[in-house]
Amino acid sequence: MHVFIKRFLSILLLMSSLWGYGQMPASVNTLVQSVDTYRRQVLAEKLFVHTDQGFYLTGETLWFKIYYVDGSFHQPIDLSKVAYLEVLDQEGKAVLQTKVALSSGGGNGTLFLPSSISSGTYRLRAYTNWMKNFSADYFFEKKLTIVNTFKRLGLPALKAPADYVIQFFPEGGNLVQGISSKVAFKVADDAGRSVAVRGWLLNAQNDTLARFVSHKFGMGHFTFTPSDNVTYRVVVADEKGRSFTRPLPTIYPQGYAMRLEDTSVDQLKINVSTNVASPSSVYLLAHTRQVIDVAEVRPIQRETTFLIDKKTLGEGVSHLTIFDADRQPVCERLYFKRPTQPLAISLKTDQKGYAYRNKVAVEASVQSGAKANQADLSMAVYRLDSLSSVDSGNILSYLWMTSDLPGPIESPDYYLQAETPEVREATDNLMLTHGWRRFRWEDVLKNSTASPSSVTRQSMFQFLPEHNGPIVEGSVTDPSSGKPVPGVLSYLSTPGKPVRLYVSRSDLAGKIRFEMQDFYGAKSLIAQTNPADSVNTLRINSPFPAATKVPLPELSVSESQTEPLLSRSVAMQVQSTYWGDRAIQYHYPTVDSTAFYGKGKESYLLDAFTRFPRMEEVLREYVLGVMPRKKQGHFQLHVLNEPYREIFEELSLVMLDGVPIFDMDKVIEFSPLKVQKLDVVTNRYLLGPVMFNGIISLMTYKGDLAGFPLDARLVKLDYDGLQLQREFYNPRYDTAKQLESRLPDGRTLLYWNPNLQTDASGHTLTEFYTSDQPGTYLVEVNGLTKDGSAGSQRVMFEVKSVVK
Repeated sequence: MHVFIKRFLSILLLMSSLWGYGQMPASVNTLVQSVDTYRRQVLAEKLFVHTDQGFYLTGETLWFKIYYVDGSFHQPIDLSKVAYLEVLDQEGKAVLQTKVALSSGGGNGTLFLPSSISSGTYRLRAYTNWMKNFSADYFFEKKLTIVNTFKRLGLPALKAPADYVIQFFPEGGNLVQGISSKVAFKVADDAGRSVAVRGWLLNAQNDTLARFVSHKFGMGHFTFTPSDNVTYRVVVADEKGRSFTRPLPTIYPQGYAMRLEDTSVDQLKINVSTNVASPSSVYLLAHTRQVIDVAEVRPIQRETTFLIDKKTLGEGVSHLTIFDADRQPVCERLYFKRPTQPLAISLKTDQKGYAYRNKVAVEASVQSGAKANQADLSMAVYRLDSLSSVDSGNILSYLWMTSDLPGPIESPDYYLQAETPEVREATDNLMLTHGWRRFRWEDVLKNSTASPSSVTRQSMFQFLPEHNGPIVEGSVTDPSSGKPVPGVLSYLSTPGKPVRLYVSRSDLAGKIRFEMQDFYGAKSLIAQTNPADSVNTLRINSPFPAATKVPLPELSVSESQTEPLLSRSVAMQVQSTYWGDRAIQYHYPTVDSTAFYGKGKESYLLDAFTRFPRMEEVLREYVLGVMPRKKQGHFQLHVLNEPYREIFEELSLVMLDGVPIFDMDKVIEFSPLKVQKLDVVTNRYLLGPVMFNGIISLMTYKGDLAGFPLDARLVKLDYDGLQLQREFYNPRYDTAKQLESRLPDGRTLLYWNPNLQTDASGHTLTEFYTSDQPGTYLVEVNGLTKDGSAGSQRVMFEVKSVVK
């Protein structure tokens, strides 16, 4: 029985227990309904990005696969159609940005690493437009190491020993006078790396009240009871003998505290203590990724206890929240339940070692629970050396743990290994030091008495899901006051073929949105308003939000790595020189080549007619549906309203290569010899918020406006659409001629397949060839099934000049 069915049955059991317990206060049901309503109306999305490796040289290509799932059940979804990827430096500045098409099967793409990138540690992050409504902590992130072998590395800057980041986390959230509490701690350096420490809790008289030692990854805990009118401080010492003093978090005179005890294999015990005068009751709400697992209420005087059957909790990170009698959250902590039946992936190569240019066959099989299952896999095969080690973090640890915790997690795979007392303690320390939720209780509970409408929910969010393609956003403002201007029509064009035009009317906040179709590759965007609205300022926003500076470890390259760096750099340059043309091939998507208005009622290929030197002569002599007129010394172009054989008195839309033109004098003066085709739509045409009284569309030979003098007030900018799909080049050595080719093969990335599918029995067979590069190679696979089961696996093999 897969995860979704088990979670669904647990929800039914929970609800039936609530309905069957007549004394259960209605407020419990209200809490449950509020969370469930919020989950359904505020869908959480998750992205996981599998990169072909974690170490790169400039001049190489980064290949990636995006897994796209819902945040509750980890099942593939088909809501957003665009993912955004960035490579950020230590200052949070983007050195690379791209947009990738998404579907229910995820997405995939490439990033070429140019020589303009300096050597260092970088962040790869990925998100959708919808995810921008929430904290950037929800974005996917992973570290990358990039070395530019064309620039001298130089000596690392000498820095004074930095102060440590030392944090304390009382269990449940707060320290309360007179109540014993567990206090977790976490110590890291300025680059975010964990630091092993020992420490002491002291009072004002320097009496030692508690001693502690970090357990794993700079984390640990101690227990004590805060007293009234006592000042506490914590002294922490690292392995080098450096000591640091920090205060404890605020100690409150009144409040609630909670303590979780993992008492047995099947049960959790939660003690709730308070010194609040005359408390009546407390609620416990446990949810896993916003799916309610437990909802109970207990009377309380000074203390009460909840017992939770672990089977009722979902797998992964669960939030255990305590509410007071007024249904206000007063305590919260996390608990991790490891997946019992992750997707099991088996990998097997047909040999342990291979010679140069030999065929490698890798058999992969997947099993979900007790049965085989079809899965979507991504596979990378690359050389391991002192530069590129085994990457940490896979789809299993990310979906079940990392994606539901704030900040970077050091060695996330550690917590998913076979459970031991040491792993269990380290996991609990991690839960104590990374408390968070994907929402604020204020947002969930403020409409608890009545379910908010979808309109109300949508108004809460600035960024919409991109259901059909990229959304280009901008704003219309008053240049003198900077205030938004509502109700202004704006036009967006992408000059060229096919002819596309997008129209938006600014809302009350002055925002405009254009939903693009078939938007691939680098484009030139032209945005404008009607010259009658020229006093307004029009801006197009970047779809990439600003990133904050995040500490990253300094690049560490030793002298012993000089030879591996040189070898890999030479191999990369050899590949680029000898195989570049074959290795860089793109797949161009099939798009609708017709203009947005379809086929015009009248269509003229001007080369088939007499070529007149003036546009006015062309329109008067043989374009039947257009009537040029002059009014107050300026030309106007009117379209024949064909159903009634009358001329539209209102002005028509006139375009050149899809760009609206509002000055007809310029159109008349434009050379018709530069125009290849002219279409006329002889009826009213509705496009978004506006009705056009006929359309006149002129198209140049190259679709590049042919030097037409555009209005200086419009906005023109380069803008990247969805990236084109690049094909991974996988040379074959099937014949003796191919095997004996003198072209060098310097590949260290032997194979990449982002869309490897297993058959109905859960099996697939992959074949590729080795190169001329010896070494140990790693086959790394991530996978996901339609029901949300995730897993990963690795296997290694050797490549030598001769295999005995």
